Amino acid sequence: MTNKVVKVKQATKIVNNGVNEVNTILDHVDLTVNQGDFITVLGGNGAGKSTLFNSIAGTIQLTSGSVSILGKEITHFSEEKRAKHLSRVFQDPKMGTAPRMTVAENLLLALHRGEKRTLKNRRLNEQRDYFTSLAAQIGNGLEKHLDTPTGDLSGGQRQALSLLMATMKKPDLLLLDEHTAALDPKTSVQLMELTERRIEEENLTCLMITHHMEDALKYGNRLLVMEKGKIIKDLGKEEKRKLTKKDMLLFFEGA
Repeated sequence: MTNKVVKVKQATKIVNNGVNEVNTILDHVDLTVNQGDFITVLGGNGAGKSTLFNSIAGTIQLTSGSVSILGKEITHFSEEKRAKHLSRVFQDPKMGTAPRMTVAENLLLALHRGEKRTLKNRRLNEQRDYFTSLAAQIGNGLEKHLDTPTGDLSGGQRQALSLLMATMKKPDLLLLDEHTAALDPKTSVQLMELTERRIEEENLTCLMITHHMEDALKYGNRLLVMEKGKIIKDLGKEEKRKLTKKDMLLFFEGA
């Protein structure tokens, strides 16, 4: 029997933008994410992609519907209470790290994510060899900058660090929110290769929003297409394999 990591049921978010102006930004969405799924999420601006992510992460509260993780309903849980189940990498490289802390200090924070905080020696030097080998896997020289403040890194290095931090302690669900969008094409390709490698090595369950149709086709075992707050396509690996970029453009033209 397949383990269901996340179940979203009839998720709806309605916002009031002014006098008599009501906007439905998530419209009765049903979604089941199974253990080991790597789901790419595609859709135009305003399709509801980020709202779906925010409703799972607890950044926004649904107007109606429910969200469950590992069979437990968390619909009314705070963002902080859900954090022990979720890791998220954002579009902005500045959002996933502490800029004044060094690379090693950021990695140490991630190593103890979700643990009870106590006053004790941080033992940073004991982890240095591990952090060096971990950073070296990226291939962009990050291992040479363990003592560099994160704010001094390039955008690509900082985003790669964010990905490492999000996956060091295996989350129940990894949310990648257009995490390559702010990078140049070459760096974006490198980060996607690292992303796929980390997901495979750690057997992670992942939802990834992307605007790159090539990435949506290339990566993952499922593809969701969203439009006007609804999931209009939910395609498995075999269906996805037959698609071309032209087919995907037709999805949006049809919508």
